[in-house]
Amino acid sequence: EKGMDYAIEDIFVTNGGSEALIFAVMALCDPGDEIMVFEPFYANYTTFCKEFGAKINAVPTSVENGYHLPSEEEIEKHITPKTKAILLTNPGNPTGVVYTEAEQDMISRIVRKHNLALIADEVYREFVYDGAYRSFGTMPELDDNLIIIDSVSKRYSACGARIGCIISKNKELSKQVIKCCQARLCSPILEQVGAAALYTTPASYLEEVNKEYKKRRDTIVAALKKLPGVKASDPKGAFYIMVNMPVDDAEKFAIWTLENFSIDGETVMFAPGNGFYNTPGSGINEARLAYVLKSEDLERAIYILGEALKAYPGRVEK
Repeated sequence: EKGMDYAIEDIFVTNGGSEALIFAVMALCDPGDEIMVFEPFYANYTTFCKEFGAKINAVPTSVENGYHLPSEEEIEKHITPKTKAILLTNPGNPTGVVYTEAEQDMISRIVRKHNLALIADEVYREFVYDGAYRSFGTMPELDDNLIIIDSVSKRYSACGARIGCIISKNKELSKQVIKCCQARLCSPILEQVGAAALYTTPASYLEEVNKEYKKRRDTIVAALKKLPGVKASDPKGAFYIMVNMPVDDAEKFAIWTLENFSIDGETVMFAPGNGFYNTPGSGINEARLAYVLKSEDLERAIYILGEALKAYPGRVEK
């Protein structure tokens, strides 16, 4: 359906997308090796690397350009002799960014030029709201470099099923991944049966889900634009948006909203942005919002957020 051609022996079923990422790190890295990511990034990437002695090599992006990638020259400046892979989420978590074909072509050139692996976490690929989506798996020049991470958890709202997969045509990598699979014996059979059944879901289901998330995306973007001092990108995929707020510390603000603020008994909770960065001090006034509520609740939540920002003692005027 996606224009990709993979054989059965290229696909390894895993305990969720998380184990697929762990296997990729184990297969690629010795202690001290590096994996490049673009911050802000999914926080557990740090954990997966630390578990096996690998290091995160973080390249910053900015809310001003929607968290899109920096230039080719800037990315190459961050590559070291220890860099083994570039890891990115497309569509992005926590930013909602969907990389353009020009950005994908640039990443392809870089990994091939420097003989790096490209770990493409594509678990949100069904959730794209503006224009077409291209998987890295449709780019044949990447056959020797590409590792795709996939999962049923986001696609079918089945996080507890813990079924994902790691996909690659690189035979040397596959030899290492199969060792990891054999060491933990097997992903749970009942979950595999259930996950396989999910793929009989008609395409109309995902089409309707996509329409609803687009509506929610449009709702939260419009509501955030009304808040003075708040900067937010226009996410093109997934169901997250990163916001830059006029506060001294988003984590302190989050605690304050839970402990000290409410409107008619209601308040808001969000993920502080600093947890999505590797660079100390970055993301301190940012937050990730998830637009997984119905539109009416999102409008109410952003209204409460705006009133909380007005009342917060640590507000910083810009």
